[in-house]
Amino acid sequence: MACANCSTGQDNKGGVPAGCGSNGACGTGSSCNKLHVFDWLGNMSLPNGQEPCDIVEIRFKNSRKEFYKNVNRLPLYVGDVVATEASPGHDIGVVSITGELVRLQLKKKGVNPNTTEFKKIYRKAKQQDIDKWREAQALEVETMFKSRTLALRLGLQMKISDVEYQGDKSKAIFYYTADGRVDFRELIKVMADEFKIRIEMRQIGARQEAARLGAIGSCGRELCCSTWLSDFRTVSTSAARYQQLSLNPLKLAGQCGKLKCCLNFELDSYQDALKEFPEIDNKKLQTEKGIAFHQKTDIFKRIIWWSYTSEPDVFIPLSIERTKEILSMNAQNQKPEDLIEAKQIKEAASIKKPDYENVVGQDSLTRFDHKKKSSKSKHHNQKKQQHNQSDNKQANANSATPSPQHKKPQQHAPQKSQQHTPHHNPIKQPPKHSNQHKQRHKNHKPKGNEGNPS
Repeated sequence: MACANCSTGQDNKGGVPAGCGSNGACGTGSSCNKLHVFDWLGNMSLPNGQEPCDIVEIRFKNSRKEFYKNVNRLPLYVGDVVATEASPGHDIGVVSITGELVRLQLKKKGVNPNTTEFKKIYRKAKQQDIDKWREAQALEVETMFKSRTLALRLGLQMKISDVEYQGDKSKAIFYYTADGRVDFRELIKVMADEFKIRIEMRQIGARQEAARLGAIGSCGRELCCSTWLSDFRTVSTSAARYQQLSLNPLKLAGQCGKLKCCLNFELDSYQDALKEFPEIDNKKLQTEKGIAFHQKTDIFKRIIWWSYTSEPDVFIPLSIERTKEILSMNAQNQKPEDLIEAKQIKEAASIKKPDYENVVGQDSLTRFDHKKKSSKSKHHNQKKQQHNQSDNKQANANSATPSPQHKKPQQHAPQKSQQHTPHHNPIKQPPKHSNQHKQRHKNHKPKGNEGNPS
């Protein structure tokens, strides 16, 4: 009965604790029980002559824990189910801490073991005690719904959130939340007649209600208040302002409807880091270029972002030292030329930007289309060059008749160049055309693979 993964809670032989086979070093954590405490002193032996601590911490339903005295010197281990003293009758609980760690827990909670009267542990629970305890637990949900109905009939402004039966079924504790004081005397009479048990009413806060019921937080983990947190401190909106969080109640509120307890976890670190920053509330920096106002602050990078009133979209990062320097100059009616020092501007200009800055933008979505167009244009240019060569030959033939000595090299010169450089397009000089050839070339329109114009 100690946890869902353990056995029924009966005593085992050989000193092994009931309900757990790990000999008191249960490693299942908060999945076994709420407010789990790791006994890091469990494997250490006591000095000679020192008596073990006779105070034991017992856990009951959800997060309720109390200290009891082991007057009979019973060999108790973590996970044992025991019968404890109650008023009236007895109650059934599970051992959560034993040994020297209990002394530290007493000191942490401010309990003096020498002056405080602790209730007693009667015995280890028998099978009959465990069966009766299970019957009482089975009645809790139905009793809670009936009690809510009775409270609504009486018109009481209260919410009964949980019911805890005593181990012997003679008493039940009703936990409720309310905004103000509630007169529930008539409700107690009605419930006593309905359930035939002794009634005890306990008012709890919203945080205690969430701790008892348990839930999953926005972080994806179990609530801190139901697993390990027992010290509920006040949380104010100033904690969110120090951490530069947006004051959105939907994001800052927890399952209980109050501000999240985790806002206080890192608050001290932020307060220590903010001690080095100057006071910037509604302050502006005066420069020759213009007036700058505060935009935001990066606390852990130690950077303060400013913007000119003429350029509100441009964020200028300044260090803490530079900001203090400008503020001291403004206090002496002096203005710097710019927020950034001249040497910093030169250093920023000298930094070479990487050539891989816009790698993705270098590729165009229509890059394959361009290749297709270029191949067509290349084919068209080849046809045009062939046509121009044929025109050049015709123009040379129509020009003045050369001498016989120069006629032969003029005929074989283009053929020789074509044989040696078939894939090379030589640079052609524009020939001297006659007026008749110019007029004919102007009226000519090339069509496909046609030959020389007639």
